[in-house]
Amino acid sequence: MDASTIDLCLSVFPWADFRTTKGAVKLHVGLNHEGYLPEFVTITDGKGHDVTVGRTLTFPKGSIVAIDKAYNDYAWYNQLTDKGIFFVTRLKTNARYRVISRRSVIKEKGLTCDQTIEFTGVLTAKKCPIQLRRIGYRDPVTGKHYVFLSNNFKLSARTIADIYKARWQVELFFKWVKQNLKIKSFIGTSKNAVLTQIWIALCIYLLLAFIKFQSKLGKSMQQILRLLQLNLFEKRDLMALLRGDPSGDKQPDTNQLALL
Repeated sequence: MDASTIDLCLSVFPWADFRTTKGAVKLHVGLNHEGYLPEFVTITDGKGHDVTVGRTLTFPKGSIVAIDKAYNDYAWYNQLTDKGIFFVTRLKTNARYRVISRRSVIKEKGLTCDQTIEFTGVLTAKKCPIQLRRIGYRDPVTGKHYVFLSNNFKLSARTIADIYKARWQVELFFKWVKQNLKIKSFIGTSKNAVLTQIWIALCIYLLLAFIKFQSKLGKSMQQILRLLQLNLFEKRDLMALLRGDPSGDKQPDTNQLALL
């Protein structure tokens, strides 16, 4: 789950107050790992905090929610745990905690630690009095070190790291939608016009995903989109178009030829 800011010019969109000289709306998306399709979407003003939307969601018991530090809320972590919902996030660098126990890790997999911790900060300990799991991981490609926080003690430490890595798919979703579905420039300037255009773009994304699934041809969604754009005013069978079947010129009407 993540959110992305869509920048707007404040002089053109005065209703989208965000900063002193900048306007924006924020797109919040919950991406389902199975198929990487948006399962939850809402749009708020640019000032809306990510975790405020996160708290409103009801996840099925047993779900694993991958979130970044923008969703940091210790009381919410405790609530998720009480409801049987797992989370994977990054631990804030200034978090105060003590280590309760340590587990061995396979350093060849990039793991640096696997610990059970509990918070020691006065307010934090009250908001989140439960024990959590702290996992250290160093990316072998970039060399960057990450520290993850989770309430899941059953999955392996490397799996926890991979779950957080999969969170990058929602970033790719935002990038794809912004680049291919024209939500950087808007036809109308009213709030309703902007929201309508964003919702239409998301509906198109789902339709493209459905077409890709139905066609089973291995074409990317971008290839499908380009084909549809180039043949928008052609009356063609959709699957034939995706397969690349020749359109075939229409045979002349024999009755028409008889009149010549």
